[in-house]
Amino acid sequence: MDIGVLLPTGTAQWGPDEDPRRLIGFGRRAERAGFTSLFVSDSLLSPRIEALTMLAALAPATGTVTLGTAALMPFLRRPVQAAQSLASIDLLSGGRLVVAVGAGFPGSFGRPLYTLSEVPWERRFARLDETVALWRALWAGAGSFHGEILRFDALPPTTRPFRADGPPVWLGGATPAALSRTGRLYDGWLPYPPSPADYASGLREVRAAAVGAGRPAEGVTPAVYLSVRIDDGADGGRGVLDSYARATYGMPLEELAKVQAVAMGSADQVLGHLVRYVTAGARHLVLRLGALDPRSQREQLDRVAELIPAVRAAADRATAAEGA
Repeated sequence: MDIGVLLPTGTAQWGPDEDPRRLIGFGRRAERAGFTSLFVSDSLLSPRIEALTMLAALAPATGTVTLGTAALMPFLRRPVQAAQSLASIDLLSGGRLVVAVGAGFPGSFGRPLYTLSEVPWERRFARLDETVALWRALWAGAGSFHGEILRFDALPPTTRPFRADGPPVWLGGATPAALSRTGRLYDGWLPYPPSPADYASGLREVRAAAVGAGRPAEGVTPAVYLSVRIDDGADGGRGVLDSYARATYGMPLEELAKVQAVAMGSADQVLGHLVRYVTAGARHLVLRLGALDPRSQREQLDRVAELIPAVRAAADRATAAEGA
């Protein structure tokens, strides 16, 4: 059972007067507290420390934690250069990189990014899959690549990652098409469904697609992305999370909670919500802390860390029940 935390790399989370170099210390603090992974988000629409730059800085500063993206949007980067950057981080971290990818949200959260990147919105999912296939070909030493969208007759030698097969690549998304593609093509699944029941049914579809493609059902890492806030106040942290949602997404918590998993309230209430996802099959939790300043981020990190033993115990029970 892996439990990770999303680093607050955006200025909306650490404020104009904070030194972003302290994010390195935040990552080290999370590792010492028992978290097994550190993740970063990716965007051009709000100021932040760029995702791969952050991971490259964390690679020599940490020792055992997985370093991941939640989620990287490959269309923001030239695909051959991105393959080299990812392989470099995998090398610098000693093989600790995980790359969760996505094609971007529809509407105002996604289309402007494609405009900035000068990449067409159309066929974005096919482009994503081909980009990942190109990365894997480059990491394996291919001299050419011929897809429907990406075509290279001559590829130069590129940086080889720490692991022979390259870092695992996960897919975010829970549409029927995304579930099928995850099972057929990807190494892990990182959605954020508001309902644990939806997570369980989606995981069954992913595993069925994997088996249909001749892959082992258990070969796809089942991860989930949740926003969390432990708060003993009368509203269970709803007010703070509402401010967080508005600062991060420009929408109230009520709307965000309709599309993304959110766990808030007392420690016992948050634990209960996390355990429901574990019971539904999740074995890697990526937790985004609902806090808007560095001090509150550190407080939430420490409070969530106290739940780690109980979450792992729940995973052990769920795994034992599956094998019974």
